[in-house]
Amino acid sequence: MSDRVRAHVFVSGTVQGVYYRANTRDAARERGVDGWVRNLDDGRVEAVFEGDESDVESMVEWCHTGSPRADVEDVEVEYEPPEGLSGFEVRY
Repeated sequence: MSDRVRAHVFVSGTVQGVYYRANTRDAARERGVDGWVRNLDDGRVEAVFEGDESDVESMVEWCHTGSPRADVEDVEVEYEPPEGLSGFEVRY
C-alpha cells in the first residue's frame, strides 16, 4: 500500500446536472481507483481518488474534461496521505 496516493479534487464550471458524478464513478471504477464524488452547494464537484499513482493521475486528468456535457473551467488538486478507501461511490 506504500505506493498508493490520494488526490482531493475540486472541479468548477458547468459540472452539476450533466452526469459528471456518474461519469466520474464509472471512470474511476474502470481504472480501479477508490474514493468518492459529490456535488457542493457552491456548484462545484468534489472528489477523492486513491490508488496507484498512475491511475490517480489519470483520474485527475480525466476531471479536466469530465462528462460529455460538462464545461470544466478549473480543477484544483490537493495531495493528501491515503486513508485506505475501498470502492468508489457517489455521495449525496
